[in-house]
Amino acid sequence: MASTVNIHEAKTHLSRLLDRASQGEEIIIARAGKPVARLVAVRESPGRRRPGSAKGQVEIADDFDSPLPGEVLEAFER
Repeated sequence: MASTVNIHEAKTHLSRLLDRASQGEEIIIARAGKPVARLVAVRESPGRRRPGSAKGQVEIADDFDSPLPGEVLEAFER
C-alpha cells in the first residue's frame, strides 16, 4: 500500500522517505492533493541476457503449431 505526502512534507522529510522507500514502501508525492510522482526503491537489474543460455533446457513439441482442439478454441472465443 502506498503512502501519500504533499510536496512540502516530501522536501522536509526526504531522507526519511528515502529510507521508507528503500524498505519497499511506495510513496506518492502530491501537489494540491493530486499525485504527481511516485518514490520507489531502485532494484538491481538482472544480469545481461545471453542468447542460447537455456539450450537443452527447453523442449518444443512437434505439434506445437497445430490447430487447437474445438473445445479449447471455443473456451478462448467465449
